[in-house]
Amino acid sequence: MTKTSEAIVKTVARNHRVAGADPDKRRQILDGAHQVFIARGFDAASMSDIAAAANVSKSTLYVYFEDKEHLFVALIEREREAQKRGAFEALAEDSDPVRALGNFGQCLVRMINCEFAVSAHRVVIGVAERMPDLGRGFYENGPMQGAKLIATYLDRMVAEGRLAIEDTNLAAVQFIDLCQSTLTRPRLFNAVRTPPSEDEIRRVVGEAIAMFMARYGAKQRG
Repeated sequence: MTKTSEAIVKTVARNHRVAGADPDKRRQILDGAHQVFIARGFDAASMSDIAAAANVSKSTLYVYFEDKEHLFVALIEREREAQKRGAFEALAEDSDPVRALGNFGQCLVRMINCEFAVSAHRVVIGVAERMPDLGRGFYENGPMQGAKLIATYLDRMVAEGRLAIEDTNLAAVQFIDLCQSTLTRPRLFNAVRTPPSEDEIRRVVGEAIAMFMARYGAKQRG
């Protein structure tokens, strides 16, 4: 396919994006994309490769996703939703902030340090300047959503007298950052090429909880 004809396919598909509403077909495409990205990496993967792996035509692929970047973000959002569901459920049901935040923190660190999540963050950061809407959407549906859910939990703990926090939104972001200390940034820069061990995750998250509770734990009345 020439560049001109491919541009025409993209334009037609973009004008008919509403047609790409079949959830089974979308899942089929994402499954194929997952195979290709895992096998070849983001840079080496092409939309032709993905169409072949998903057993769909290239024109169908463009009906659902306008380019490789948007497809990759959709895939990581699907993976992220599947992984974080259990963590958020535990957070909502547990009234012990040390245990609840500890469980959530460990799940969070595992999720954002897995190979696919690290690759996703690198890709989104790399394209965010020329595709700001994609970067903003990735942030709003990921880190910002997570912080809001933690803040809601913290609001409940404050109301129950278990925590003493004036700005729960700030505290939520602080907690997320504490849990990632020494673990996530080296992964993003490829200074560390393997995910942290379970022992290291427990140690770092445990220290994050200790610092968080030292600042925000409700003071016991004598």
